[in-house]
Amino acid sequence: MSKALHTTHIKSLPLLHKGKVRDIYDIDDSHMLIVTTDRISAFDVVMPSAIPGKGMILNQVTRFWMEKLAHIIPNHLSSMPLEDALPDAEERAEVENHAMIVKKLKALPVEAIVRGYLIGSGWKDYHQTGSVCGIELPAGLRIADRLPEAIYTPSTKASVGAHDENIDFAESETLLGKDIAAQVRDASLRLYQEAAEYAKERGIIIADTKFEFGLDKDGKLYLMDEVLTPDSSRFWPKDSWKPGTSPPSFDKQFVRDYLETLDWNKQAPGPKLPESILEATVQNYAKACHILTGCI
Repeated sequence: MSKALHTTHIKSLPLLHKGKVRDIYDIDDSHMLIVTTDRISAFDVVMPSAIPGKGMILNQVTRFWMEKLAHIIPNHLSSMPLEDALPDAEERAEVENHAMIVKKLKALPVEAIVRGYLIGSGWKDYHQTGSVCGIELPAGLRIADRLPEAIYTPSTKASVGAHDENIDFAESETLLGKDIAAQVRDASLRLYQEAAEYAKERGIIIADTKFEFGLDKDGKLYLMDEVLTPDSSRFWPKDSWKPGTSPPSFDKQFVRDYLETLDWNKQAPGPKLPESILEATVQNYAKACHILTGCI
């Protein structure tokens, strides 16, 4: 396998934030550099192993969706060339296919989750309460069932090492204000519905996904961070989907399933991942990228 980008080494720009997967650098008053590394997180823990090629795939998929869905909501992509932000050729070479220059926004403190199918924490919630994040659902649904309609289930945004918490829409209104909370919900549902229809025509079910949004200085809402990637979504092969069973996936569920077989308490530090898991995961990501965007 090729060398993975686990940690960036840019010295010419101040590091603003190191997230689970992304390193963010300050360019000027209006722009930031986001570098999508090859790190992978599961259960809100960053694994010590990185997956070569993963960051480039995530970057490519995010760009594809942001451009494809720009008619629904503007996004934070900037037209500034990478050479202007990183004149040093050596620094640029390290991050070139991982980097994205974006507008500076005030990030909202809520992750906008949309669920079209009953899986993951949504299935656990439904199994216990008959609802998901306070939204009542019909009785008798099975794991991986398609929901009667997509539902919006926001969560808080936890810091690295902490766990996100599901909240109901009323709590998101308290955090964001009623107007912005409604804009986020409506945009999230439109983004999911259009993307899910496009993906399904190509043989992929987007079971659920999460979006992030920010505001500019005028209070205008923008789509930001990553969009409809294998890291932020559950992608299932349509021809393998069968309600009542957990389908195979093109996303990091493969890593989660492996970790569930270990005697690990889901707290940092995470276990080292075997080469076979790293290789299978990047192949999954690459296949999803090819089906959705045509990338090779």
